[in-house]
Amino acid sequence: MIYRFSKWVYKISNGWIALGAVLLFLMFSIFVLPSQSTKVDSISEHVGTPDLSFYYSKNDIYRMADAYGEEGRALYIQARFTFDLIWPIVYSLFLTTCISWIYRQISLIDSNFGRVNLIPIMALFFDYFENVSTSLIMFRYPEQTPVLDMLAPIFTMLKWTLVILSFLLLIVGFIILLRTRIQQRRAI
Repeated sequence: MIYRFSKWVYKISNGWIALGAVLLFLMFSIFVLPSQSTKVDSISEHVGTPDLSFYYSKNDIYRMADAYGEEGRALYIQARFTFDLIWPIVYSLFLTTCISWIYRQISLIDSNFGRVNLIPIMALFFDYFENVSTSLIMFRYPEQTPVLDMLAPIFTMLKWTLVILSFLLLIVGFIILLRTRIQQRRAI
């Protein structure tokens, strides 16, 4: 099933789809992320936010929840179920379609390595797991939320690891594609 889904993503990820995903990613990064960043800064009281941390402990998330205050926690939860429902889709669409388009160009889709085009989708799911768990922790604060307070940092770390890996795969694929195209032109 994963193999078929990966092949389907390769099939639909043509140049126009990848270009559209790039434009959507850029538009979101230019017009939406800066205002969202300002909102985060206003509630975080400079203690940080789980979403932007690579690692935090369960004590850290409770410290953040305390520093945010009741209004800040409400804004945090609202952002997770508005902005942060859309943003993971935007970055995953961008990374998935661009990786798929590039790796199809360099003929890696039929190798075992070809399934890497689904890594950004895995990041999306861990982002959502992170959002739900941190939101529940913020909602229940000052009550503790056992299990989720230990899972949330793991979800966040996995999300960031997969996002970083996706960008590395995109960059490496792009370099290989560029090198291949240059070699093909020299051969003519």
